[in-house]
Amino acid sequence: MSFLSASSFRLLEALKFSLLQYWLRAQDHGILSIGVVLGLIVLYAARYLASPYRKLPPGPRGYPIVGNLLEMTAGQWLKFTEWHKKYGDLIYLNAAGQPVVVINSRKVAVELLDRRGTIYSDKPSNIVCDIMTRGLVIGFAQYGETWRRMRRAATEPFNKSSVKTFYETQITEAVLLASDLLVGPAQWDQHFRRASASLILSVLYGYPTLKSEQDHIIVGIKNFSDRLFKAGFMGSHLVHFFPWLRHLPSSLAKWKRDAEAWYKKDSAMFEGLFRMAEANVAKGDDHQSVAATLIRECEKNKLSSIERVWFGGTMYVGGAESTSSQMVWWMLAMLAYPETQARAHAELDAVVGRARLPTFADYLHLPYIRAMVKEVLRWRPVSPLGSPHRSTEDDWYEGMFIPKGTICIPNVWHMNRDPELFGKNTEHFDPGRYLDASGDLAPGLSDIKEEGHFTYGFGRRNCVGRHMADNSFFINTAIMLWATKIERKKDASGRFLPLDLDGWVDVGLVVRPVPFEVEMTPRFPEAPAMLAQERELRGL
Repeated sequence: MSFLSASSFRLLEALKFSLLQYWLRAQDHGILSIGVVLGLIVLYAARYLASPYRKLPPGPRGYPIVGNLLEMTAGQWLKFTEWHKKYGDLIYLNAAGQPVVVINSRKVAVELLDRRGTIYSDKPSNIVCDIMTRGLVIGFAQYGETWRRMRRAATEPFNKSSVKTFYETQITEAVLLASDLLVGPAQWDQHFRRASASLILSVLYGYPTLKSEQDHIIVGIKNFSDRLFKAGFMGSHLVHFFPWLRHLPSSLAKWKRDAEAWYKKDSAMFEGLFRMAEANVAKGDDHQSVAATLIRECEKNKLSSIERVWFGGTMYVGGAESTSSQMVWWMLAMLAYPETQARAHAELDAVVGRARLPTFADYLHLPYIRAMVKEVLRWRPVSPLGSPHRSTEDDWYEGMFIPKGTICIPNVWHMNRDPELFGKNTEHFDPGRYLDASGDLAPGLSDIKEEGHFTYGFGRRNCVGRHMADNSFFINTAIMLWATKIERKKDASGRFLPLDLDGWVDVGLVVRPVPFEVEMTPRFPEAPAMLAQERELRGL
């Protein structure tokens, strides 16, 4: 069966109009009128048979007008995984007229989002986020010149080689984190949030190490991230599905007034941070920050003044909440799978010993710790649905039609559980799956490069800060496990408190575990003093 192009459809429409006009004039001529009617029937049949929309990917029927909108509720990745059993690797949905395809396999994701990246690199329009950020946050910006400039500017400081300049800052934050966990284990979640935020602010602006998650800068930027994540979630505002609402005046639309006010407030906050970095550069004290690089190389990166100001906000949104949330999932794994913690302790004792702290010099010699980082990102990705893409042209995949303007959602959750790639026990946390027979890190699949999972996304929309995130995760994990023993908390009768491995809390575009308690103690008597000494050497 061949399908007609858009120009052929226009020709059919013109022919249909002509036949209709002729039929109106020929109604008094019975035979002629019948002939025209038959012609119209044949024409409609031909148009129907030739329509590419007959070849949409399979999917649930949905309801009149709203389509599948009512079925796209919280925990969508679980629903999409369930639908995969019935509809396959590519599922078509209709969200109140908006075409959506869910990608449930590595093969389809790599082919469409990677190899055909030229037509799948756009981002679905999010009207609320666009007003809140003016399109100046990479993760929410649509594909265009502004996005390309900001993406290029982010690539150099966060590539695999350049991120090594942040090693000392990452070690400093890891030391402070491990020390804080031993002093105040009950506040472990707050310590994770502080460490993630402090690291990113230091890397971006040369900001001094923050000692509390209640610091006004952390609070201000976290509020910004929370608002943006909630606004970015499909369905959080009616205007997502009824775009004509964007034309309402601000006086009649509270969501619009709020978004405009937030843009002004957040711009002032980011401008203040950037001006601080400018002052540091002027004094020659820039701490190798990303903002300092943007300032010194403004002719090279060609970012406008407002783009440079918002660049830091882009990187913060992409890192702080997701990094701290991923560490919380890791903590849950340490409680639920104590045998993995014991194996990591044994590796640290054999490679590092107890007379010094781990450093990045130990990286290649700690394959199990590195595998642990990969495994938690596979096991519980904080964004179970990857970053959505948007097609800019009509396309075909294995005989299935994908219309221009389709939102393409990679179901990372399901792909990370593919037994053909990761083995039969994909529901469990098992870092050993990434090791070869000799205990070294096994080479990864070419399609997922060195990551060993799909959590960092695809194509030109993949996570630009993934190398820095992996390094931070590695050194945090190595130093925490070197210094501490992590155990489940017990109740008054000595029984372990329950753990909910399947529960989750949605905080916008990121999911975190259901809250749980942890018992943390020094792994050996000298650990607290050695951490305190290292803090003193680093001026903490």
